[in-house]
Amino acid sequence: MRSYSVFAQYYDELTSNVAYARQADYLLDLLQRLGHSPGLTLDLACGTGSLTLELYRRGVDIYGIDGSVEMLSEARTKCAEAGADILFLCQNMQSIDLYGTVDTVLCTLDSLNHLKNGEELQRVFERVSFFMNPGGYFLFDMNTLYKHQVILGNETYVYDTEHVYCVWQNRCHKDGKVDIQLDFFEPENNLYVRSTERFSERAYPTEEVLDRLFKAGFDKVEVFDELSFRPPTAHSQRLVYAARKQER
Repeated sequence: MRSYSVFAQYYDELTSNVAYARQADYLLDLLQRLGHSPGLTLDLACGTGSLTLELYRRGVDIYGIDGSVEMLSEARTKCAEAGADILFLCQNMQSIDLYGTVDTVLCTLDSLNHLKNGEELQRVFERVSFFMNPGGYFLFDMNTLYKHQVILGNETYVYDTEHVYCVWQNRCHKDGKVDIQLDFFEPENNLYVRSTERFSERAYPTEEVLDRLFKAGFDKVEVFDELSFRPPTAHSQRLVYAARKQER
């Protein structure tokens, strides 16, 4: 599971290509398509809170959870500056412990791919199910094996921004696991200070994801290509799952 520290302060700058407003609109459209009102909503693995804030601005009663203190610090600052009173909690998604049940849970930007194995994925599904009202929906996305092997692969990316120079290196294994190393070079007194963070992502077959969802108490699951209502293809890079908690 990821635990960003140095990365947190540069996360928004290095992921400026992410269209959070579009993503928020898509998720709300998907919920409407499913005939489900968001109600009390949890943004699981909320990171720096960009999506949380966009949904809050659209009238969603939402709060966020993340396992990184540094990411949540960025989220709190961002939302405070925007005048948004949003609750953020520091918890690992495998062991969330909420104050009560929720109607909707969101988990985006391949956060679940950071889990170490299928057993951890199962624990997340079970914790989400435990705190979800019957008939509630769990919407999440996951990177595909195709993306890991073909797109991420063994590529190296360089980011040269106003505040940091970052080298992003991927190493893809035969099973589709991708090890990622980020080297940050921060300017300080006409020199650069180097910091390194490492984490891994794993791709899970759709059949395994569906089986684990059903075991966790979800009785209906729909799967879409990213930011669309089209079915997945062999070249889909990210899939969106909409899983309904079993009615009593």
